Amino acid sequence: MSWEAAFREETAQRRVEEVPLSHLSVELGHLYMEDFAAGPDRLAAEFARVRPWARAATDAHLTAEGRGPRISTCFLVDDYFTRFSSPAEVIPMLLDAARAHDLTIDYLVKESSCAESSGSPLAELVAARLTALPLPGANGARPPVLESGWLSNGQRSPGGSLREAMRREDWRPPVEIGARNHSVFVDVELWREHEGSRQWSCAYLATVWQLLRLGLLRDDGASVVRPAEIEDLPTAWDELPSIVQLNPTAAPFCAYRTFSVLPTRFLQVEQAVRVVLNQVALPADVLDQAERRSAREGIEVPRDVTKRINYVFFGDY
Repeated sequence: MSWEAAFREETAQRRVEEVPLSHLSVELGHLYMEDFAAGPDRLAAEFARVRPWARAATDAHLTAEGRGPRISTCFLVDDYFTRFSSPAEVIPMLLDAARAHDLTIDYLVKESSCAESSGSPLAELVAARLTALPLPGANGARPPVLESGWLSNGQRSPGGSLREAMRREDWRPPVEIGARNHSVFVDVELWREHEGSRQWSCAYLATVWQLLRLGLLRDDGASVVRPAEIEDLPTAWDELPSIVQLNPTAAPFCAYRTFSVLPTRFLQVEQAVRVVLNQVALPADVLDQAERRSAREGIEVPRDVTKRINYVFFGDY
């Protein structure tokens, strides 16, 4: 008897689960403890500012697609950094404020879901794919991102260390990799160790949030997006599903492109998101899948993920 053994790369056998995709995911806002504490008038005023921009994004997509595009809306609630009130109180308040300005929230998502969702450690999965930009002339003084928890878009300025004979090293400015004429250097804190565990930063969770909305995250090939409809709102955030589908007739949560309408206080966070996204090596099979699907629909989707993301920022209070 003879045996023949066949060897294949594990990645060649991996099955990538497809997720339903809308054409556009419109983010209608975030809710943090200070927003809730300011009362319903503050929330109503914010939806009043969001409404024209959300409508403009929808109208622009209608013109671009020219045929009944699938558009869904979402809203993010912070239950990661602070726990406030309860889903039973917050969600009806949000829905009432949105309806008052003719807006529909299709999906409500907990910010903690960007760290872990339905048993999948999303933040860890993305961290494992961080590939820091190669820095010209780097001497190894800066520890790797997975050790430091910091990621930049270039080479930071030397720290002014003392050399032999007490000579101070000449100061050099930070340099942005790929800068146009002048540098805009950004250094992003991704996480810090807190009471024996890792606390993810707002900017890093916002990066995961964008990848989640774009349908580009998988856990060993399996989808991590599982919207759930619920009959009764719980009194504890831990009892609420990661992604709650509030509108039963909504288009899919994930989309080829995202659009976010946010106050200007999120501008620095979203700049950091783009720095991080440019250094996440997403699986080629996941990107290929989205490209094939968009091609079948006659839609052009850029390979560069940051080009699938758009924003409008409006003035703070």
